[in-house]
Amino acid sequence: MRTITVGLPGGSYEVVVGTGVLEEANTHLPLLLDAERAFVVTDRQVAEHWFEGLDKGLRGRGLQPVMLGVPEGEEAKALPVAEAVYQQLAVQEAHRDDLIVALGGGAIGDLAGFVAATYMRGLPLVQVPTTLTAQVDAAIGGKTAVNLPEGKNLVGAYHQPVAVLADVATLATLPDREFRSGLAEVAKYALALDAELLARLEKDASALLARDPASLEEVVSRCATAKARIVESDERDSGRRLILNYGHTLGHALERLDSFAGRSHGEAVALGMVFAARLSEGLGIGSEELVARHQRLLSALGLEHRANLPPADEVLGAFRMDKKYRGGVRFVLLEDIGKARVVENVSDDLIREKLNEMGAAG
Repeated sequence: MRTITVGLPGGSYEVVVGTGVLEEANTHLPLLLDAERAFVVTDRQVAEHWFEGLDKGLRGRGLQPVMLGVPEGEEAKALPVAEAVYQQLAVQEAHRDDLIVALGGGAIGDLAGFVAATYMRGLPLVQVPTTLTAQVDAAIGGKTAVNLPEGKNLVGAYHQPVAVLADVATLATLPDREFRSGLAEVAKYALALDAELLARLEKDASALLARDPASLEEVVSRCATAKARIVESDERDSGRRLILNYGHTLGHALERLDSFAGRSHGEAVALGMVFAARLSEGLGIGSEELVARHQRLLSALGLEHRANLPPADEVLGAFRMDKKYRGGVRFVLLEDIGKARVVENVSDDLIREKLNEMGAAG
């Protein structure tokens, strides 16, 4: 069991990583005065595997768990779903000291966090991530949001959790594709922030790929620690935290163009990182070897680094819907492993060139 503290001016919280964390939730939650119920936002598939264990842990703290079912995946991240959860909270007379608990992957965490941020102007939130993507990244840092048809995460709020409980045992039940999707976020940390982690993965990723609990605990803790330190230095995404968007500019554009029903988040981000490395090489910031290391790592982790992409003009249009668009597309690029910088106003011609190199249609 490992504990990482996220220290923020508005209050610190702990990220607990280990095996058996759900059933021991009573020992890991902070003092919650006047909380009576824990409204657990989850989907049917996750609930079948993990609600019972969490129920036991919450009852150990004298909390009455109430399950609120929502759709699976990105379908959960929609305003009508948030409205349905609001109505359930109102009907059941939730009060401001009751907990919202996000049990699931990043989409569930985003939805539940958004509801917690906005219902009664804010309820305490506990993140219980059950996917690799959520454990290493999405559950930490307080970003919450839902999607619009026009773009991803366009309606949201910052709302820090009071605790993050990451039980690596939940990763054993993930489908292979979803687990690989999470490996893209691990790769992001290795490439953009942690050269030592990259070296370990390049040397031997077999234990991680086999979902060895000790390896999972080590990798999740390492990524969570990196995320915590960045969030502490830039809670509201105005500076250093932008590094965590590495690969996400193209990734989010591809998800939107697929109507959130095609590539997984990790699959899209993996392509986005290779695209960013190609842009870096094209601008003279990075090297061909940087591109090659991206490709080798992603291949070793079972992720594609080249695929059929939408036409370049469609991708450029999707870029303009990005929240961080400022009169031009803004990219996080690497000079080298662990050396990131933000570059603005990359030319459309270079973007088209690199998209075409990666398999853009037309």
